[in-house]
Amino acid sequence: MFGQTLYFCRMITQRQIFFENLAQTSDLPMALEIVKANGVYLYDASGRIYFDLISGISVSNIGHRHPKVIEAVKKQLDDYMHLMVYGEYIQSPQVNFARLLTEHLPAKLSNVYFVNSGSEAVEGALKLAKRFTGKTEIIGFKNAYHGSTHGALSVGGNEELKNSFRPLLPGIKILEYNSSELSQITGHTACVIVEPIQGEAGIILPEKNFLRELRKRCDETGTLLIFDEIQTAFGRTGKLFAFEHDGVIPDILLLGKALGGGMPLGAFISSKELMQTLTEKPVLGHITTFGGHPVCCTSGLASLQVLLDENLVEQVERKEELFRKNLQHPFIKNIRGKGLFLALEFESEELNRKIVSTCIEKGVVVDWFLFAPNCMRIAPPLTITETQVETACKLILKSINQLT
Repeated sequence: MFGQTLYFCRMITQRQIFFENLAQTSDLPMALEIVKANGVYLYDASGRIYFDLISGISVSNIGHRHPKVIEAVKKQLDDYMHLMVYGEYIQSPQVNFARLLTEHLPAKLSNVYFVNSGSEAVEGALKLAKRFTGKTEIIGFKNAYHGSTHGALSVGGNEELKNSFRPLLPGIKILEYNSSELSQITGHTACVIVEPIQGEAGIILPEKNFLRELRKRCDETGTLLIFDEIQTAFGRTGKLFAFEHDGVIPDILLLGKALGGGMPLGAFISSKELMQTLTEKPVLGHITTFGGHPVCCTSGLASLQVLLDENLVEQVERKEELFRKNLQHPFIKNIRGKGLFLALEFESEELNRKIVSTCIEKGVVVDWFLFAPNCMRIAPPLTITETQVETACKLILKSINQLT
């Protein structure tokens, strides 16, 4: 029987197995069969080469398979992989990565809790805010995306995503981003969770003083301010962390995606005072088996070191200028964003989807946004060269012209 099954598996294609045996969350997945990735390029099973202009959704900030990351991961594999649930053993990848992270953060963000993903970072932060403040009300923003787990979905700002999974967490208020509704933050509010730059809304920048006023209101009401930098951190916007643009420091910082350098990793970061509350009433206030996996932390540490050593963040602004200069077309209504986190706005979702598909056919992987489907996502690895930017832009314009 086993031999027959093995023979049958050899007869069907990877594509057939993908659609038959892997759970699908979309009717129209890209379904590219990628067999290799390197730098800003993806290679499919037929030998076609693609520019990766979305970095696996802001994950591969230093490109795919950077040699220093690969070297560090191989060395760690020779030492050990999983040893024990998070927080019980002293493991040098976790310790060294936490130290490097906190060296580049404000003093109040000195304590790192590593988890498996951005969504789990959100979950941990919400629990921490409730535990520290003793309050239960949480405020989020319209068109925010914080993940798909139960708590993260609850504080997200899109009703269509949420409706099929109710009841969700109680005590949630959703405000307009960049709004003046901040009086709704009161002494009953445990925390406000916000993206310093909204991602899935189609890259919406905070208006002048919005984050400062938000910080001020949270201070007045004893409310913790959580910044979700899962997409925006590690140079994506031209600063190591997006909150640096406005000079507003959160009480809790959420990281994921690029944090792991291509490996699954998340973190919520706060002060020692806040984090200490997770150690009692109850003990083990947050638990994770694989959070801070030593191989993932090694990858993340090496990736951050590359980002710093190669001055990649300092190059982002110039590359943003090149994209804006080279992507001029009557059908591009607007280019929003900051750094290498850009949204090209088109007249309709239908047109954008056609352009995205044509771009992929021509060898440029782009995408749209969850809550702005008429906008094209441009978020390449920060390692993309100026020549590669210009070449990719020509292919995008060629795709638009083919359809117009």
